[in-house]
Amino acid sequence: MNRTSHAFKPARRAAIAPFIAMDVKREATLMEQAGGTIVHMEVGEPSAPPPRRVREAAIAALGGQPVGYTDALGLASLRERISRHYRETYGVAVDPARVAVTTGSSGGFVMAFLALFDPGARVAIQNPGYPAYRNIFGALGLEAVDLPVDFANGFAITAAAVEKADEARKLDGLLLMSPANPTGAMQSADSLREIAEVCDRRGIKFISDEIYHGLTYDRPAQTAAAFSDRAMIVNSFSKYYCMTGWRIGWLVAPPEFPRVIERLQQSLAISAPTLSQIAAQAAFDATEELEAVKAGYRRNRDLLLDGLPALGLDELAPADGAFYIYADVSRFTDDSTRFCQELLHQAGIAATPGVDFDPRRGSRALRLSYAGAEADMIEVLKRLKVFLRR
Repeated sequence: MNRTSHAFKPARRAAIAPFIAMDVKREATLMEQAGGTIVHMEVGEPSAPPPRRVREAAIAALGGQPVGYTDALGLASLRERISRHYRETYGVAVDPARVAVTTGSSGGFVMAFLALFDPGARVAIQNPGYPAYRNIFGALGLEAVDLPVDFANGFAITAAAVEKADEARKLDGLLLMSPANPTGAMQSADSLREIAEVCDRRGIKFISDEIYHGLTYDRPAQTAAAFSDRAMIVNSFSKYYCMTGWRIGWLVAPPEFPRVIERLQQSLAISAPTLSQIAAQAAFDATEELEAVKAGYRRNRDLLLDGLPALGLDELAPADGAFYIYADVSRFTDDSTRFCQELLHQAGIAATPGVDFDPRRGSRALRLSYAGAEADMIEVLKRLKVFLRR
């Protein structure tokens, strides 16, 4: 009997770009397994373990009680603790009923985008920016509208730029991160207020990505929740709280959206991981330990900001927050992908090419994460000195 074989093709919605930082991580890990010595600066992941209180809470939770599903919006005790965090940190009252616990900020983005936008919606994002935004948009049928930022504007979006983009062609949404990945740039409180006002006035749905809050070095970050209760706030325990693999984050939703988020979460995730939710509550009480970790980031940042210009990498984004250096490498290359490949294979430094964050201009830039050990920063500067003078 003759049978015709058919090749199954992936869905068109699956044809999104790779997350290059993760591809670099995979290649660097394979090189390590083959005996190479790699300094990892490609992925935005704290090298410090979760705080002691977090680990102890997780261990205690495994002491015999069931670890089953929670309510779709999360444990009431965690939602209340997140609400308290806004009052204590920002002086902002957030009703716990508006808080949804999610599977990391990544799960939060999917819930937020599905809740806010229909296919074809136009959502403005800063460029360079976090690559997963654009990729998730592609999978969900949303259109990314670039708002370019650069050295001239301090890598920060302005309310005027949002208005101009909306006037050119109506925007459905704006997604803004501060402190930003890959640049570390921050919006001022006045700028954030003006942007929130523009979005409210023009009917633009505003999503504020605040996952690097806590990781600022000269001035604190402000939450968009201080300026509008219609903003959708995204945050996570991954970065400041050193809990990347626990996959636990949260949303603060506009008042009419918690039930919408709840219905989506019921079917797409049921609930965020229960063990992670229990542990996350303890993270808020680990400030002393977490601030010590941040002090290490500050030392790493200072080492790089002092050492890179001497090597010819003297055009650097602000690095006001998060744990990234975004560097212009145009004096050395116009192909950051090849440059980072050579950097990995010749110098043993895993870095992410700028095209991951800016498909059009990123060929002239790269990102270095300084979330590792201080000794790694010193080693990177030594290796870069040799590599750039080759």
